[in-house]
Amino acid sequence: MTIIYEILTESWNIYLDVAIYMLFGFFVAGILYVFFKADKIKQYLGTGKVRPVILAALFGIPIPLCSCGVVPVAAGLKKQGANNGAALSFMIATPESGVDSIAVSWAMLDPIMTIIRPVAGFITAVSTGIVQNYFGTDDLPESIKPAIETGGCGCGTESCAVVPQKNETLSEKLRHGLKYAYGELLTDITKPFIIGIFIAGIITFFFPEDLTLWANDHQFLSMLIMLAAGIPMYVCATSSTPIAAALILKGLNPGAALVFLLAGPATNAATINIVKNIFNTRALVIYLSMISICSLSMGFLVDWLYTISGIQPSVSIGQAAEIIPYSIKLISVFLLTALMVYNGISNMKPAAKHAPSKS
Repeated sequence: MTIIYEILTESWNIYLDVAIYMLFGFFVAGILYVFFKADKIKQYLGTGKVRPVILAALFGIPIPLCSCGVVPVAAGLKKQGANNGAALSFMIATPESGVDSIAVSWAMLDPIMTIIRPVAGFITAVSTGIVQNYFGTDDLPESIKPAIETGGCGCGTESCAVVPQKNETLSEKLRHGLKYAYGELLTDITKPFIIGIFIAGIITFFFPEDLTLWANDHQFLSMLIMLAAGIPMYVCATSSTPIAAALILKGLNPGAALVFLLAGPATNAATINIVKNIFNTRALVIYLSMISICSLSMGFLVDWLYTISGIQPSVSIGQAAEIIPYSIKLISVFLLTALMVYNGISNMKPAAKHAPSKS
């Protein structure tokens, strides 16, 4: 019983630190929802081998969609004329980052990781897209409709996709944007986020304090382990952050944590099959290979940055959260929890309404 209490205490402390940044991140996500529309983006992603790839990554970085939620958007872009490299670039850049995960990164990690994370996501996305456009093929499957099913991902095509709205006033657009952010988007992230917080609590309680010694002696192996763990796992950019922070605080080298932050959100077992169906087998090989190569390369880079700067990661991690007064943290926890509960109850009502009655 004591162990469970300690794990829940650690998880509560993490949740307390991150709640206000989550609220802020979703607020910005709601604003972005008003202006970043897939049907507007598609016109820039069709012609050329490099420019559309770069634009797709730039468009994707701030948009908060999970690795499965981005699938119907990317499939729509592809059907509307985006080339394969641009579609792949968008599929990688979008789940690897997002305004919500950037806000949480600032709270739970440190400035170096907060900056390097979207930069690394951009580099990975652009590299993959360019390689696809030069060395991949444009062979299309007979139909990509079955490929955009997101079963097993934890989110649906409607709630995860960026859906264009009708002509509205700015105030109506903002209202719908915030409703989307604190409603559909928060609903999609709630389950993996809670699991991520709980896993972080387990890591904080159970992992040995001398992990630093092992990580320093096995730098590359630690990155490979995090890569192997991240690729098949379904974890969004936001929920992966507390897990990475907990591992760094226990002594894992930040490069290995970055590998997990890049590979985990960009891929999972369901998405791997979807990529093969939307594109082809060669594109899947390029997709997984480039994510692996870029993640490991950026991992070594971030370890080198910490070494030359003389910063001890386990000391700098999570310092931003300390500047928020406890009372504000508590209010933020209440608001975020209330929104999660409200969304959960709201989503249960339609199911209960259509449930068969007992005779």
